[in-house]
Amino acid sequence: MGVIRNVFRRKMRAFLTIFGITIGVLALVVMGAMAEKLNLLVDGGIRYYGDKVTVTDSGANGALGGPLSVTKIKELEDVEGAARASASLSMLLDPESTGGTIGVPQMITGTDGRQRGYESSELKCAEGRNLQLGDKGVVVLGSDLATKLDAEVGKEVTVRGRQFEVVGITERTLTAPDQTVMMSLADAQQLYLDDIPEAMRASVDAADLCTSIAVFARDGVDPEKLAVSIGNTVTGITASGPRAFEEQVGSQMKIFNSIIYGIALVSLLVGSLSVINTMTMSVAERTREIGIRKAIGATHGAIMRQFVAESAVIGFAGGVTGLALGAAVVAALNAGGAASGTMLFMITTRLAVGSLGFAVLLGVVSGIYPALHAANLSPVKALRYE
Repeated sequence: MGVIRNVFRRKMRAFLTIFGITIGVLALVVMGAMAEKLNLLVDGGIRYYGDKVTVTDSGANGALGGPLSVTKIKELEDVEGAARASASLSMLLDPESTGGTIGVPQMITGTDGRQRGYESSELKCAEGRNLQLGDKGVVVLGSDLATKLDAEVGKEVTVRGRQFEVVGITERTLTAPDQTVMMSLADAQQLYLDDIPEAMRASVDAADLCTSIAVFARDGVDPEKLAVSIGNTVTGITASGPRAFEEQVGSQMKIFNSIIYGIALVSLLVGSLSVINTMTMSVAERTREIGIRKAIGATHGAIMRQFVAESAVIGFAGGVTGLALGAAVVAALNAGGAASGTMLFMITTRLAVGSLGFAVLLGVVSGIYPALHAANLSPVKALRYE
């Protein structure tokens, strides 16, 4: 209690110092929450691509663009080491959207169902059921998208101007599937056909369209080596192994994380300067008190511990307040984004404990210099101090 009483001897100054730490922690929590959510999305992508080779049209440079012919499935399954190939077709839910937003865009994905029994990251439904072979005119919605569309199992939703019955809503994964409409490949092909200029539609066979083909390796076959074999065997395609996604997106996320946390930490370090200033002023104001304590036997270490403890209390108070405000801001931002199905922030235990711990550590480190100055004061000179 004595430590807390000493901290708040000058209440306004103490509150302003704590406020400086609070602002820094607030920035760290909010920006860190964005980084945590995006990292989770990347981890989900790494798990999804971790057991397969992704084949796209060579003109798309490895991106999902297409179109790619589903007849490639036979060629791909004939490659040594390939167990099964499955076609899928992906497109933006809103054809007018550029997809250039932070986070995961809302997507439509149609699959032929051939991946069943080979896919290691199958989705589970919180309500209803998953897609089944032969389904037509039905969709399964990601949890966030279902909230945005106010969808219910058994009712219809409008997808690109067409009506579909909702047969399932997936469990929340906090990753890309939460923002996805899942349907049969045949239904997706018809929607994709609508994007093709009308003059060209007559010459396009919708049943032959897809944007990517997933190739699953046989047991004991390295997907990376299989990707090389496919690339050397099948023409007109680009084959990417699991490592391609991790290298491309993972490296970008490292840069993004460095920028995000760097900005937040600068804010927090600025707040630490106010702790140094406050504790230095506190030492000056209590010089005679320090002299008396040392004259009656207080040790060098005792004086040090006293002032370091006070600066730690300031750091802890600022950390708790900043964490609480950060959580409130994140909740408000996610609530605002929920209407559009976009929630870009997530406070994890790691982020919460790390933010609070760093605030306390910063307070302790900031208090070391003033504490050393106080501990090194001469008792005689301190008692004469006016």
